[in-house]
Amino acid sequence: MPTYQYECSSCGHTLEALQSMSEKKLKKCPKCGKNELTRLIGAGTGVIFKGTGFYETDYKKKSPSSGNAPKCPKSDKKDSHSSCACCPMSK
Repeated sequence: MPTYQYECSSCGHTLEALQSMSEKKLKKCPKCGKNELTRLIGAGTGVIFKGTGFYETDYKKKSPSSGNAPKCPKSDKKDSHSSCACCPMSK
């Protein structure tokens, strides 16, 4: 149910009312008792995200060690893989 803001044009009193969209607008001011309430047009609310957030770790990554991945040509050598572009160890 949306929250509507009202203002009395007679006394200036403002209030918020939780109403369903099908309910009629309020007319009577609870402070002065006059039928001078007008519904204010607000900007509305933004999207509210609950939880810790969205991170790239929330999604599965394809593993480079899958069966069809190319094999490193330096894998059988004893030197480091720092210059190897195909090996995940060089990254």
